[in-house]
Amino acid sequence: MLAEMRIQGLGVIDDATLELDPGLTVLTGETGAGKTMVVTGLSLLGGGRAEASRVAGGARRAVVEGRFTADPAALAVADEVGADADEDGTLIAVRTVSADGRSRAHLGGRSVPVGVLSRLAEATLAVHGQNDQLRLLRPAEQRALLDRFAGDAVAGPLERYRAVRAEWQRVTAELAERRDGARRLAQEADMLRHGLTEIEAVDPRPAEDVELVDLARRLAAADDLREAATAAQAALVGADELDPDAPAALALIGDARHRLAAAGDPELSGLDARLGEALALLGDVGTELTAYLDRLDADPERLAQVLARQAELKALTRKYAADIDGVLAWAAAARERLAGLDTSDEALAALAARRDELAAELARHAQVVTAARTEAAARLAEGATAELAGLAMRDARLQVSVTPREAGRDAPDALQVGGALLAAGTDGVDEVELRLVAHAGATPQPLHKGASGGELSRVMLALEVALAGADPVPTMVFDEVDAGVGGRAAVEIGRRLARLAARHQVIVVTHLPQVAAYADRHLVVDKSSAGQNGAGGTGRVRSSVRTLPEADRIVELARMLAGLEHTDTGRAHAEELLAAARAHREADRAAAANGSVAGQKKRRKASAAAG
Repeated sequence: MLAEMRIQGLGVIDDATLELDPGLTVLTGETGAGKTMVVTGLSLLGGGRAEASRVAGGARRAVVEGRFTADPAALAVADEVGADADEDGTLIAVRTVSADGRSRAHLGGRSVPVGVLSRLAEATLAVHGQNDQLRLLRPAEQRALLDRFAGDAVAGPLERYRAVRAEWQRVTAELAERRDGARRLAQEADMLRHGLTEIEAVDPRPAEDVELVDLARRLAAADDLREAATAAQAALVGADELDPDAPAALALIGDARHRLAAAGDPELSGLDARLGEALALLGDVGTELTAYLDRLDADPERLAQVLARQAELKALTRKYAADIDGVLAWAAAARERLAGLDTSDEALAALAARRDELAAELARHAQVVTAARTEAAARLAEGATAELAGLAMRDARLQVSVTPREAGRDAPDALQVGGALLAAGTDGVDEVELRLVAHAGATPQPLHKGASGGELSRVMLALEVALAGADPVPTMVFDEVDAGVGGRAAVEIGRRLARLAARHQVIVVTHLPQVAAYADRHLVVDKSSAGQNGAGGTGRVRSSVRTLPEADRIVELARMLAGLEHTDTGRAHAEELLAAARAHREADRAAAANGSVAGQKKRRKASAAAG
């Protein structure tokens, strides 16, 4: 729920704070006072499009800040982006629009993309304006509205339908590729087989090219390496037969140990252990040098073999990769690709069978979605028609039709469903259309043909009331949903909005006193001149927002009654409106309570009978 909103530098509003409560909040004011800027602010908080033209003249930026009492869905969005709720559990969202059109968004004190505010709005806020009424005329919007009303009954089957549809499309596309590109694929397969044959003939080992470089270097320098190792060995163990008297490191260390031991001094004897460690280490090195010399091979034939093997490996790395590990990776990918290039009759038949199997499964899911939509359409039509009867459209009926969307035989998404060829789109195989029967005996007409502006407003409100139980969004905003409406219909719109406010926070911008009388909280937008200009005229208009106490509501309602705020007749009429609204709300609450009690009794009775 939106607990508070502050607007700065937006349109004609310099600085205004709106304190909002649960229930029904109405926003009124004179024409041009800036009521629309409040809705614009709500739209910006919801991630709507930012326009530099909305920034107040002379202001560097416009700022809209909203404080939400965070529910689990909103907190989940905040947690994903690392935003934190305040200590009181509320979540602060901020949208800033600079005079040059740049926009920034913050959530829970953290800078976030504007799309995060859009996701937050999906969970917390729904703004309904005249543009939404125009969207309601689109078939896709009508289908989405029905699915929203149906809830899990459609959402679950539709999710399974989409998963199967994705696999069906993939298999269908693969089958078409194999059939249509058989020659190209055959050529690619031949190329891959040739490469694999060439690599398998050489049969390289991982990192073999690196190993051969070291081995070739050693074989080519075998004589020099032998000379160095032999000299080192002689220095250690005295193995040089040409100079038997040459001192050897091992012999010298042995003599040093003997002399230290013979000295009889404890301090010199303490060095004996360290010389013993050195003697052991040098003995190990001498042994390894002997083994190295035994392994060292100066065989020219072996060197020639290594060089020939290097040439074979280089032939592969010139064609397939930079090194042997890359060549082996290419071979693995080639085998995998080759497995998918089977264009034999058997492979094509197996793929076609899988496609048909998926098509049958997809058709079953589509039928489940259609059945769920058809059932929900009947309930939505019944509920909305009942609401229209209370909105001065007593003889009007709303029809929600669910019809199959036919497809051409050659269409890529054509699917056989129940003997008909239908278009299997992302949202199923159904067309959903809202039709209005304006009066008894009238022909059902699509909304864009059969509903006037005022009727469309009432149809939209009737749908929202019917959807109230299924819609999880806690806050609903209506911008002049009562446009083109008056008289008894205006009273009933107010009454329906009040009923809707029993389950949602409802914020309404209205110009009708009949609607404003039903408010739990009444906000008014006051406009005033910012000063005199040089020519003696008024300066630019500036507006503020304030909450009306009960006594001032009478004055505002009287003003809305054709400017009768200064007359006793106008005040009396306003008081009468408020009294009638209170009576209606009390009656509606009592009816709702009685219905709840009756429902509980019915459930207890059924439970006892079952027991």
